[in-house]
Amino acid sequence: MSPLINDNVNRRGLDTFDWCFLSIVAAIVSIGILSIYSVTNSGSSIKFPIYMKQTTWMVVGMLAFLVAAGIDYHKFARFSYLMYGVGLILLILVLIIGKTSRGSQRWIPLGPLMFQPSEFIKIPLMLTLAAYYGAASRDGWIRRLIIPALIVLPGFLLILKQPDLGSSLGFLIIFLVIALTVGMKSKAFGFIVLAALMIFPFAWGGVWGSLHSYQQDRILSFVDPSSDLGGKGYHGLQSRIAIGSGQLLGKGLQGGTQTQFKFLPEGHTDFVFAVFAEEWGFIGSLVLLSLYVIVLLMGLEIAFKAKDITGSILAVGVVAMLGFGIIVNIAMTSGLAPIVGIPLPLMSYGGSAMVVNLTALGLLLNVKRRRLSLL
Repeated sequence: MSPLINDNVNRRGLDTFDWCFLSIVAAIVSIGILSIYSVTNSGSSIKFPIYMKQTTWMVVGMLAFLVAAGIDYHKFARFSYLMYGVGLILLILVLIIGKTSRGSQRWIPLGPLMFQPSEFIKIPLMLTLAAYYGAASRDGWIRRLIIPALIVLPGFLLILKQPDLGSSLGFLIIFLVIALTVGMKSKAFGFIVLAALMIFPFAWGGVWGSLHSYQQDRILSFVDPSSDLGGKGYHGLQSRIAIGSGQLLGKGLQGGTQTQFKFLPEGHTDFVFAVFAEEWGFIGSLVLLSLYVIVLLMGLEIAFKAKDITGSILAVGVVAMLGFGIIVNIAMTSGLAPIVGIPLPLMSYGGSAMVVNLTALGLLLNVKRRRLSLL
């Protein structure tokens, strides 16, 4: 980008900043913090309660959002391969020195903090694919599909090894959506589907064997919810009860019985939507879903109107990442999908996920600002 255009963007920074977009994102994050406060604030004298930790991560994430929105995304794309390589190294380190929690080795301890590389590598992945497709010819199978797949494969396998089924699926979805966006022909897509169906019976044994027993139990409880309601099916059952008990208008802040009496485990993380639905009912859930849909539609519009392929692919990757998390989390808490441990973007407790999601949204706004700077 020429210096003249960069100066134009800097001078018109506030003019090209989408305050409506930022307001919707801030509203979703605030709803999440309020829900976390509701389910974790038991009146005890904890010096730094969970909702305050999430607020701190929100502030850090907003700073990352501003940086990601302010610096030309082409500059990030130039260093994308290096960032992706660092991300792969961190995923390898997780398997060596990472801390194990709930059967998965996903976190690297940094003093009092926990760092989750499987979340942070999503940003370099999207930037790398955007840089690749923006610079390379998209003619032929090898350039369009095989080379990008080889780029994605190491990260996917390393995340699956932890094992983190949810994050590995999210990683794969980002690639598949981008691959379809760049114009995968119907023959190529059909071949991939056919090959996947042929390989699935052989690969499934390895994937299933790599999962821990609690992950296998979650999938089995989804197939047969009544098999063990007091054990492996307990989380899903309590989540569905919480959502249903909210009825039309909900029970109000800290008024939910399933959440306040701790019948629903992990209410501040994977099941935060059930907490919100019980307290604010169908109407509140509809408002929340509408906010998410608006963000995704705005993201698709940004991708469609981006000034170049790099920006368009980057925007598509962000929409795919957020859309996958939203759909799968709400589906699993509602009993429409197995519980795979995918947090609800911008709402579930977790510093790594919060910072990554806000950074991704900052990049999304970045793509829009660069387009507006040329109008």
